[in-house]
Amino acid sequence: MADKDVRGRAGEERAARYLADNGFTVLDRNWRCRAGELDIVAARGGDLVVVEVKTRRTDGFGHPFEAVDARKRDRLWRVACAWIAAHPDLAARRRLRLDVIGVTGEDPASAAIEHLVDLR
Repeated sequence: MADKDVRGRAGEERAARYLADNGFTVLDRNWRCRAGELDIVAARGGDLVVVEVKTRRTDGFGHPFEAVDARKRDRLWRVACAWIAAHPDLAARRRLRLDVIGVTGEDPASAAIEHLVDLR
C-alpha cells in the first residue's frame, strides 16, 4: 500500500474516532458500489450522515475541503442514495446530509481535525 493510502486510512480512522467521541454511531466504512465509495456513514439523532474524509500532510496544495468540488459532491449524493437503497432499515426516517472532515498534519493520529457540517 502506498504511503498516501496508509495516510488516508489513518485519517479515516481518526475521523471515525472523532465522530464516535461526538455522539455519532458509525454505521459503515469504505462502502463501495458501482458508482463509487463512501468513506464513513454515520448517524446521530435524526440525521444520516455521509462523511467524506480528506487527509493532508499540509494545506500547501489547498485546504482539504477544497478537494470536494461540485462533481465530487454529486457523486457522493448518488453513492449515498445507493447506500440507502441497500440499507433501508438503517436509513428509515432519517434526514440525509453530507459532511466533510479534514485531517491536516504530519501524523494523522495527532493532526488537526476540521468538520464541515451539511455540505450542499
